[in-house]
Amino acid sequence: MIERYTRPGMKKIWTDENRFQKMMEVEILACEAFAEQGLMPKDAVKMIRKKAKIDVNRIKEIEEKTHHDVVAFIKNLSENMGDEAKYLHFGLTSSDILDTALSVQMAEAMDILIAETKKLAAALREKAIKYKKSPMIGRSHGVHAEPLSFGLKMALFYKEVERGIARLEKAKDTISAGKISGSVGTFANVDPFVEEYVCKKLGLKSAIISSQVLQRDRHAEYLNAIALVGATLEKIAVEVRGLQKTEIGEVQEFFASGQTGSSSMPHKKNPIICERVTGLARVLRGNAHAAIENVALWHERDISHSSVERIIVPDSTILLDYMLDKMVKLVTKLVVNEEKMLENISATKGMIYSQHLMLELIRKGASRMEAYDTVQTIALNVYDQGGDFEGHAARNSEVKALLSEKEIGECFSLEYHLRHIDKIFKMAGVE
Repeated sequence: MIERYTRPGMKKIWTDENRFQKMMEVEILACEAFAEQGLMPKDAVKMIRKKAKIDVNRIKEIEEKTHHDVVAFIKNLSENMGDEAKYLHFGLTSSDILDTALSVQMAEAMDILIAETKKLAAALREKAIKYKKSPMIGRSHGVHAEPLSFGLKMALFYKEVERGIARLEKAKDTISAGKISGSVGTFANVDPFVEEYVCKKLGLKSAIISSQVLQRDRHAEYLNAIALVGATLEKIAVEVRGLQKTEIGEVQEFFASGQTGSSSMPHKKNPIICERVTGLARVLRGNAHAAIENVALWHERDISHSSVERIIVPDSTILLDYMLDKMVKLVTKLVVNEEKMLENISATKGMIYSQHLMLELIRKGASRMEAYDTVQTIALNVYDQGGDFEGHAARNSEVKALLSEKEIGECFSLEYHLRHIDKIFKMAGVE
């Protein structure tokens, strides 16, 4: 099923062909490093580079007998060479090749994810600026609270996505490490120079200290950074889903010509992309949890992590790539109903201005509890008797004793709640 979510650029990274090509490059670079030390003939290494090629089908055929993918890989690589083959895998262990090659793949995948996340940030920033002063009701506990702007909501998401980008960049730096240190990390049969040489050529850092494997806290950080970005995408998706409810109707996923929402109800326009993203975010969190479980291995290494990583690493990068693509399109084409936003602001008949009225009463001399009780009583009267909040407030004796008619009216200003939006945008760098 993961195939349906795989986009071409990411798919290429996780092909068997690319994986074995990366492993082959690690093997060849290790030989080059040995040659630099005078431990292998340089002419032999040149011939290794010239003759080196792999056949994925042949490797799989050999693996059916060896039950060891690296041994099958080395056998296939050796089949294309003469006497030079004896220098392959000299002093190395399987994880020297596997882990270093995987780090290159993970770094390449992260480059795609960072680029896509930056596209989402740009789309959110554009929406934030466009709707900077478009008023809507804020909600806490799902209940109308006070007004804000739709642009401020988008700016909030924009800044969170920016933090996600920083996490992905940090995760790339953490995973961009290789190890060529032998069977238990002691460099007993391979000089540290080889690790430094190979890693530099591949654009990686030397792990410096390792066991038989790169330590899996690196991979856990990587997958948790991905899961956190997925959680942010889910957060945006859940908000869109909530605002698309029929009773609210403030935003809506773009509905393409010819698209259908329900097999039984022709009128339906469902937030299917948001719901898909919400579901896939759960998979990313599950994979991140599995990565944390992989951190603790027996002694210098066991292989309990290996089978897990062959699923969770490609799948997480593939899924986040897909989710980001969908969310960029969703945000870019998002249908925003400003009229409905204004209409919904009036739904509670002015009660959303209760705090402003309370504060004005306090400024005029009432104690906080006196002001709170007075305003709450007015609000409860609106619930019980109908009418609008401002009208009830204007007739309340405690309010009239402290505020003039004009001062009461000024408590019901939408602009009052949006007066610091420009400053917030400036502080957030959303301009």
